[in-house]
Amino acid sequence: MTATIGVAIIGLGPASLPHSKSLIDLQDQAQVRWAVSRTAERAEDYGARFPFRTTTDMEAALADEGVAAVIVLTPPSSHLDVSALCLERGKHVLVEKPLELTSERGAALAQAARRAGRTLGVVLQHRFRPASLRLKAALDAGELGAVEAASLAVPWWRPQAYYDEPGRGTFARDGGGVLLTQAIHSLDLFRSLVGVSRVVAAQARTTGLHRMETEDYVSALLETGDGAPATLMTTTAAYPGHPERIEIIGRKGHASLVGGRLELAFLDGRRETVEAEGATGSGANIMDFPHDAHRAVIADFLEAIRTGREPVVTGEEALASQQLVDEILDVAGFRRPGRG
Repeated sequence: MTATIGVAIIGLGPASLPHSKSLIDLQDQAQVRWAVSRTAERAEDYGARFPFRTTTDMEAALADEGVAAVIVLTPPSSHLDVSALCLERGKHVLVEKPLELTSERGAALAQAARRAGRTLGVVLQHRFRPASLRLKAALDAGELGAVEAASLAVPWWRPQAYYDEPGRGTFARDGGGVLLTQAIHSLDLFRSLVGVSRVVAAQARTTGLHRMETEDYVSALLETGDGAPATLMTTTAAYPGHPERIEIIGRKGHASLVGGRLELAFLDGRRETVEAEGATGSGANIMDFPHDAHRAVIADFLEAIRTGREPVVTGEEALASQQLVDEILDVAGFRRPGRG
């Protein structure tokens, strides 16, 4: 039998829902010893929905010797401080995306985990969807042949009410707009599939559909890791929101990944489909997606702790995707604090 790993959850906002559902499914692998919130009201509300012990005392949770790992679900601006404290107390850490507000702070978090000798995983769950895994395997095995071109589109929607919530769409809380907060999942998956070696050109703006500080539209011309042309378009202004799409043109076939549904069409006439497991949160309901991929992220993280291997998405992997966000916005000339 696999020994269960003691876990604490820190941060009980909306992001805690898929994680908590996943941990219920993974009770044979993980024991949630604490669920921590800054406010008693949120802790009480959470405790009415999930069978986990709640507290507002983070120090008490970290002092519990039965807690070996912490899932950090606080706002991005606190990821480094909260995670570094957990690491100092000898805990392994799984942190929500993005790694931090800036790549510099993200790098500091990754370095802190290395110094502490503890596992750091990052929640970029699109890599764990069945369709994503099949596409990755097809590319790695050369089934599609050399990549000749690729594209990524994230035509999502968020209403103004979303950005009217305190801190939403600000640099101080979120660190960035559509690229870092919404499209980072798809961008990370795209980078893991075909690589990105260069940002050729880019545009970024805040459209008239939103009142916000950060960007809600970005387009770019890219080159893949092998130098093939690629395009990117991401937005939260495409009402009512549509599934993200990755297209890959190979010498032996074509791949179309729309949300969680994959279609492979090979030049020899073979076809293959991996059906989607549910919605993707592309519209006004940001939690409109199944928790299967989150469960897979947590299971991978727990196995990494047990076996001593790296998780699929390490701090360095997440940092590489965040640095790509920086490069795209820098080429676009989108002004951000500390970057001109």
